[in-house]
Amino acid sequence: MKQFAKWFFILAIAGIILVSTMFYIYIYKPLPIRPSCEVHIFPGSSPGKIARTLVAKGVIRNSFFFEWYFRIFYRDETMKAGEYTFNKPMNARQVIFRLVKGEVTLTTITIKEGLTITEIAQLLDRDGFFPAYDFIAAALNTDLIRDFDGNAQDLEGYLFPETYRVHKGITADEFVQIMVGTFKRNFNSDLIWRCRDIQFTVREAIALASLIEKETSVREERFRISAVFHNRLRLKMRLDCDPTVIYALMRENRYRGKLSWNDLKYDSPYNTRIFGGLPPGPICNPGLASIEGALYPENSKYLYFVSKDGREHYFSETLAEHNRAVRQFILQKNVFGR
Repeated sequence: MKQFAKWFFILAIAGIILVSTMFYIYIYKPLPIRPSCEVHIFPGSSPGKIARTLVAKGVIRNSFFFEWYFRIFYRDETMKAGEYTFNKPMNARQVIFRLVKGEVTLTTITIKEGLTITEIAQLLDRDGFFPAYDFIAAALNTDLIRDFDGNAQDLEGYLFPETYRVHKGITADEFVQIMVGTFKRNFNSDLIWRCRDIQFTVREAIALASLIEKETSVREERFRISAVFHNRLRLKMRLDCDPTVIYALMRENRYRGKLSWNDLKYDSPYNTRIFGGLPPGPICNPGLASIEGALYPENSKYLYFVSKDGREHYFSETLAEHNRAVRQFILQKNVFGR
């Protein structure tokens, strides 16, 4: 019995040493990894599945020790879903800490001014964030903008163009909330006050800004084009804004890249060539410069403008002058335009 006890004690000590050594190696000793290793943790993944993914990617040595260390010492925590980049050696404990904190890799995505909901959805789909239809569905949540626009049917106009840094695991709903939140921060109390001063609703201001956004990319022209639209609205003239026709056609998947004479007569409340006043809502998501242009028009009497070179415009106060400009800049070049 003494001999048995002796050997049992020796084996027990050896076992403790072995387990302690393995625990140190698998939990506290960093594993050298490749210069950059991308790991995607999917929502709902169990600790065991996450551990096996990390082993397969060469981030940790052993899934068993990783999983049970997490279950023992982090039993009240969860490892956050998302895309992670590991570009330096880390031990299992450090990896767990990072996953629990949700230190995901941030990706830069630029949403340019003037894109529609559908175009933004296609961009995010192409860049691997989520399917386009998820974003389009999320952009129907008008509760997000109800305090600014009680008549919104979707979030067209309120998805603020910006360069965003987000993680690839972000959902469409989360991205939409961030974009609307950015809009609200930019459409500050000064702009709200200005809307009241010129007797515009926020919806009308954004609708006009969206027309300006589509008409020019030249900052200095935005205030002048705004003056043209304000003057025409005051005189109850139709706005004759071709981008509204394009938007109407695009909503029905009828736009083919060029406007025909029949297209200009397309029966839609968005068609400002046949219906007076502003369209029923924004036709794109304008940037801050166009919003400011819509609210602070230049003090001028211009009623017409025509593109000179595809970028800048010629402005006229009378129809006769405008017709001469059309002949000079459009008809002589055999290009259709206003």
